[in-house]
Amino acid sequence: MASPFSGALQLTDLDDFIGPSQDCIKPVKVDKRPESGIAKIHIEDDGSYIQVNQDGGTRRLEKAKVSLNDCLACSGCVTSAETVLVTQQSHKELRKALDANKMAAPSQQRLVVVSVSPQSRASLAVQLQLNPTDTARKLTSFFKKIGAHFVFDTAFSRNFSLLESQREFVQRFREQASSPQALPVLASACPGWICYAEKTHSSFIIPYLSTARSPQQVMGSLVKDFLAQQQHLTPDKIYHVTVMPCYDKKLEASRPDFFNQEYQTRDVDCVLTTGEVFKLLEEEGILLSELEPALLDGLSSSVSAEEPTSHRGGGSGGYLEHVFRHAARELFGIHVAEVTYRPLRSVDGQEPLLDWRKGQVLLRFAAVYGFRNIQNLVQKLKRGRCPYHYVEVMACPAGCLNGGGQLKALDTPSRELLQHVERLYSMVRTEAPEDVPGVWELYQQWLQGEASERASHLLHTQYHAVEKASSGLSIRW
Repeated sequence: MASPFSGALQLTDLDDFIGPSQDCIKPVKVDKRPESGIAKIHIEDDGSYIQVNQDGGTRRLEKAKVSLNDCLACSGCVTSAETVLVTQQSHKELRKALDANKMAAPSQQRLVVVSVSPQSRASLAVQLQLNPTDTARKLTSFFKKIGAHFVFDTAFSRNFSLLESQREFVQRFREQASSPQALPVLASACPGWICYAEKTHSSFIIPYLSTARSPQQVMGSLVKDFLAQQQHLTPDKIYHVTVMPCYDKKLEASRPDFFNQEYQTRDVDCVLTTGEVFKLLEEEGILLSELEPALLDGLSSSVSAEEPTSHRGGGSGGYLEHVFRHAARELFGIHVAEVTYRPLRSVDGQEPLLDWRKGQVLLRFAAVYGFRNIQNLVQKLKRGRCPYHYVEVMACPAGCLNGGGQLKALDTPSRELLQHVERLYSMVRTEAPEDVPGVWELYQQWLQGEASERASHLLHTQYHAVEKASSGLSIRW
């Protein structure tokens, strides 16, 4: 049976995910009225559900739909290869928005903005046998062909996320004597990890989470606030689409924290995975390789939009390396030319150390990828035995380049494919966030300074404990 979701939810290496359940753990509402009695459910040939009551009466039941806000990130429905109907975000929703624009009067049309992640770009480049720069330019051409007005690279918004992460870590490191929960700082750019933290171990993990917004949500602020001002539009007059390597980014975009109550609009209206973009290309009958390239758009006059950029430090954004280098320089006056790692005992983890000449460890960082390794980290935190000052945490084994929304190849082993994606990802020009002139320009013009209240509001977020359901369907992690 064809999936109603726009893009098959298929994950490999399922043994990495924690105890997949056979049922969604969303609490079931039970009708306990005395007259409710016991009813049987009959499934018709067309797939509809009929309730048959004790008295013989019948009624057709409405099909259940799982919205993004309902999801408790239990991993059950996805890792059991069951179909998930997501009504809020899919490439079909993008089609609806584009069709609505075509039918509307010019004054009623919305500005359509697409922001593409470097990880998705690398995956598409491998699939289409293009280099990353050509892929970026031809994707720009494609999105504008179907109705987008601007196409941006989220590597630009990641500059803000990295700088805020660096600043936050240094501040918390200096406060550790007075605040026992200041360290370790746990990276928060992975929404799968955030869902897990909020919904399973919220009471003691939340204080450790970095408050810096992810690149997707910083781009949401840039588009719905800065670009809206530049275009003399209100945020609800812009439809913002991001292209991401991960289905969990859809959950992140739907968080209430990123919803503008005044204008009733989200910072990111729709998230497409890499696979969904590829499916959109197929449905449009367009070969990306045959399109004329178009330059990426720049958010600032100081930003060159001629080619995509990336950051040093791996395919998950380089948080660990950037924070490590900055902290070594800022806290101890040590310049780290090259970050060297030693592997952890876990399957998918590594750590760099900053050693003092007398053997004292000044900084101890770690990269922890995959839920199996995340569990080990959580246990160390619970026992008060976590030796790290900063941990880059990612739910996917091997990080974002291996996200569940990336393209798969049936004829290529997954490890070999990932290595190819990593190679193309690293081919583009790299730049340190502090060296990008457009970033400092926006800090001054748009955010009114680095440490301003406005910067705190638009570049940071908060987390919330999710009350556990007192239901027999609950899962113990």
